Amino acid sequence: MAEEKQKGGKPTIPPYMKAISGSLGGIMEASCLQPIDVIKTRLQLDRSGTYKGIAHCGSTIVKNEGVRALWKGLTPFATHLTLKYALRMGSNAVLQSAFKDSQTGNLSPYGRLLSGFGAGVLEALVIVTPFEVVKIRLQQQRGLSPELLKYKGPIHCARMIVREDGIRGLWAGAAPTVMRNGTNQAAMFTAKNAFDTVLWKKHEGDGRVLQPWQSMISGFLAGTAGPICTGPFDVVKTRLMAQSRSAGDMKYRGMFHAISTIYTEEGIRALWKGLLPRLMRIPPGQAIMWAVADQVIGLYERRHIQNAAL
Repeated sequence: MAEEKQKGGKPTIPPYMKAISGSLGGIMEASCLQPIDVIKTRLQLDRSGTYKGIAHCGSTIVKNEGVRALWKGLTPFATHLTLKYALRMGSNAVLQSAFKDSQTGNLSPYGRLLSGFGAGVLEALVIVTPFEVVKIRLQQQRGLSPELLKYKGPIHCARMIVREDGIRGLWAGAAPTVMRNGTNQAAMFTAKNAFDTVLWKKHEGDGRVLQPWQSMISGFLAGTAGPICTGPFDVVKTRLMAQSRSAGDMKYRGMFHAISTIYTEEGIRALWKGLLPRLMRIPPGQAIMWAVADQVIGLYERRHIQNAAL
């Protein structure tokens, strides 16, 4: 098998390997953190103050709907995370290759930011938006009896959305999702590389494999900035995705109208509703994902790139 190298002669990991590492990390993350995502969604959709906080929201869901309700929407969530991370990691690797200096093979901070932003925009349009529309519609349903629920499952939910709102209904909230994911990934990839270098002296292609705990620390720290910066986009995305044309529940006409309406009616703090559960989910999620991804990538580096140097 021919080994891939950067233009400057340095070894590199092929995009397909990055995609595989991301998809495996996504499966693990979804399995562990789905309850936090359900609580976050319920808090963001709560306009009447039903829930008093994270603990109260979680206990109320368990009391009224059972423990399994905390894993509502797991199938689309796990599928979307697996595909999303595969596309994110693979496309980021392709974009980074395009932005590398043709002489040295080095990637500038500007190129790393653009690569991350491009990967975030791509995943938002291709995967994240339709999957999250289905996930949010499933998560906002309340009740114990399946017969009384409008959506019986992810496939039925997607069909109902297309039937009632058209195919464009699956892309409700696309604009804030693009802004959220693009900004998140620009920050995350840049920060992860910086933390790996500063904390562990790890450079891509050096053949070193970080310990899982090291990857988790770098991933956790890299995952903290995005939720704080993109909170309003996430709240608006959730509100837009939860709307149904057939139900006459089209309160928000678009991203900017939603931001101004929420600010006017609920105050500026409402634009960061669900921030704490996002911080409880995204940084730990990135920690879990990178712990798996770095092991997969490290295994490839150790077996293939170092052997090529012999």
